[in-house]
Amino acid sequence: MTDVPAAPLAQADRAFVPAAARRAIVIGLIAFFSLVDLFAAQAMLPALIRHYQVSPAAMGLAVNACTLGMAISSLATGLLSPLIDRRIGIVCSLALLSVFTALLASAPSLAVFASLRILQGLCMASAFALTLAYLGEHCSMTEAGGAFAAYIAGNVASNLLGRLVSASLTGALGLEPTFYVFAALNLGGALLVGVTLGRGGMMAGAASSLRSAAILDHLGNGRLRAAFGLGFCVLFAFIGAFTFVNFVLVRPPLSLGMMHLGLVYLVFLPSILTTLLAGRIAARVGTRPAIWGSLAIAGLGLSLMLSSQLALVLAGMVLVGAGTFFAQAATTGFVGNAATHDQGVASGLYLASYFAGGIVGTAVLGQLFDRLGWGACVAGIAAALVIAALLAGRLTPPTAQDRLGAASG
Repeated sequence: MTDVPAAPLAQADRAFVPAAARRAIVIGLIAFFSLVDLFAAQAMLPALIRHYQVSPAAMGLAVNACTLGMAISSLATGLLSPLIDRRIGIVCSLALLSVFTALLASAPSLAVFASLRILQGLCMASAFALTLAYLGEHCSMTEAGGAFAAYIAGNVASNLLGRLVSASLTGALGLEPTFYVFAALNLGGALLVGVTLGRGGMMAGAASSLRSAAILDHLGNGRLRAAFGLGFCVLFAFIGAFTFVNFVLVRPPLSLGMMHLGLVYLVFLPSILTTLLAGRIAARVGTRPAIWGSLAIAGLGLSLMLSSQLALVLAGMVLVGAGTFFAQAATTGFVGNAATHDQGVASGLYLASYFAGGIVGTAVLGQLFDRLGWGACVAGIAAALVIAALLAGRLTPPTAQDRLGAASG
C-alpha cells in the first residue's frame, strides 16, 4: 500500500515526478468522491419535480438541504477533529454516504428525500474537513501547494462531472439507477482512501473550554467575521444561480432536454483553471482586489443569464461559475492566514458559514423564483454579490502586532 500524502517528495529525482503525479491523482480522486453528490442532484431537478409533483422552490430546498448538514458537520468536525483518526473518519464518512445515496433511490416522500440529503451533507463535510486536516498534517511545505491544488481541482471536477453524469444518466436510465451509480462512486472513494492513505493518527486535543474560547475569539475578529459573511454570500449566489437556471433551461424558449442539460455543465471547465490560479493571483495583486475582480466577473455573467439566447446564457454561466469559485478559493486562503491561532476552528466556522449560505440562498431565492420569476431571482443573487464585495473591503491582512498577541496568548 502507498502512503500517498506522507511519502516524502525529497527522493531521488528519478522517482519525484511519478510519485508526485500519483499523489495528485489520488488526492484529486478523494476530493471528487467526497463531493460528487453535492451538486449532482441539481442537474436532476426537472426529473425530481415530475417525480414528487412539487414546486421548483420546494424541490430546490430539498435538493440543497445537504448544505444544512454540511454547515453543522463542518463546525462539529472542526471542533472534534483532534479526536478523530483521519483515515478511519474519511472511510466511515464515505461508506455512510454511499448508504444514504442509495436510499435516495427509493425515498417515498419529499420529507424523506430532504432528510437523506441532510445526512449526505453530514458525511460529505466530515470527509472534506478530515481530508484537509490530513493533508495539512502530512504534507511538507514543498508538497503542500501541489496537494491542495489537486484537492481543489478534484472539488471543481466533482461539480462539473457530477452534474454531467447525473443529467445524462437520468435522461437515459431514470432516477433510481442514477442514485445507485453515485452510491457506487461514494463506496469506491471509501475503498480508495482505505488502501492509499496511511494511518492518520489523532492529534492531542485541546480542552473543550479552550476550543470554545477560540470560537469566541474568531467571531470577535472583524476580518474573520467579514470572511465568514463573504463565504455565506458566495454560496448563496452560486446555489441560487445554478439551482434555478435549470428550470430556465428546460422551459421555452430554450427548452433543453435532460441529455442536453447535462452537456450544459461543461461551462464549469474554465472554473478548474481559475480556481487553481486564485492563490497566486491573490498573492500578487492582493486578496481584496482579486475578490472584487472575481465578483465583478460573476455579476457580468449574471446579467447575461437573463438573456433568451442560449449562447449568452451559457457564457453567463461560465462567468458566474469562474467568478464565484475564484472568490471562494481566495477567501478560504485568507481565512488560513488571518486566523493567527486555532486554524482548524476558524476553517470550521468558515465552512459552516459558507454552507449555511447555500441553504438560506435556496430558501430565499426559491420563493423569489416561484412568486416573481427568474428576473427577481437574479436580482436577489446580484444583491448577495454586492454584499460580498462590501465585505471583501474588510479583508485586511493581520498585522505583526496581531500575530505577536496571538503567540503570547
